[in-house]
Amino acid sequence: WLDDRGRHIQAHGGAVTRIGDTWYWVGEDRSRENDPARRFVSLYSSPNLADWTHRGQILQLDDVEQLGPRWVAERPKLYHDPRTDTHILYFHLDAPLPGGGPGYRLARIGIATCDRIDGQYTYQRSFRPLGLESRDIGQYIADDGTPYLIFEERPSRSFHLARLSADLLDVESLVCSFQAPLEGGALVHYEGLYYMLGSLLTGWWPNPNKYATAERLTGPWSEFQDIASPNTNTYLSQSTNLVKIAGSKKTTVIYLGDIWRPQEQWDSRYLWMPLEIGAGRLHLPAPCPWTLDLETGETQLHEQA
Repeated sequence: WLDDRGRHIQAHGGAVTRIGDTWYWVGEDRSRENDPARRFVSLYSSPNLADWTHRGQILQLDDVEQLGPRWVAERPKLYHDPRTDTHILYFHLDAPLPGGGPGYRLARIGIATCDRIDGQYTYQRSFRPLGLESRDIGQYIADDGTPYLIFEERPSRSFHLARLSADLLDVESLVCSFQAPLEGGALVHYEGLYYMLGSLLTGWWPNPNKYATAERLTGPWSEFQDIASPNTNTYLSQSTNLVKIAGSKKTTVIYLGDIWRPQEQWDSRYLWMPLEIGAGRLHLPAPCPWTLDLETGETQLHEQA
């Protein structure tokens, strides 16, 4: 998927949000030419979710907390405070275990802010939400604009949904917890039900992603079940975001997933597909070309020969 410059879109582990009539896609920039001592987040904008303009590397972060050469800043999510017109970038900030073994030791959230959506974001601080470990993070913005954070806590093998503070600079309260070892959280509200989506803990390698439903964010939630046939491993992708398009004729929910290439992260790809959703069922169809009418919300799948 190429941007307006003809370059591969660098927005891995990110999310898509809408402000006014413009869609914004934020994600990890894994470009090969990046300075290896820094971590980068890029921003793209689009009027139609298909054609993306590169708005720049909005975060070019040094190792501000002295975590060592293998520190990470990943899974960025972008929020907007309309009262102050401030943009707040959340991301997973971490460093490897002592001795360089697999896994992370910090498990914190980093925050950076800017008064312009495509400006240079300034690092503010890191913290553990409500004192809990936080690795992969996801984002949910309710239809009324209420901002939430989804995060994974490894020690208890739990998956949490929390509400952000009024200024979006902190995590205010825990809404619900899932006793399930999941990451890559994504959430959508559709026809009276909430659908929570997540990926199993298999690192870079794909797995059968799962979903659960509830009438209220606080639950009770259903049992988790597969979004596609388990043998597909979610078509080699990992969940990162769910985007709802409320058109004049139909409301469509789009699955946004990452197809990771751990040895060539700069060349990691994306899988976006409209979901079959409703009455407590969520299904990811087999990937194929498709089109979306943003005005009506209708999609059309174009089966490959």
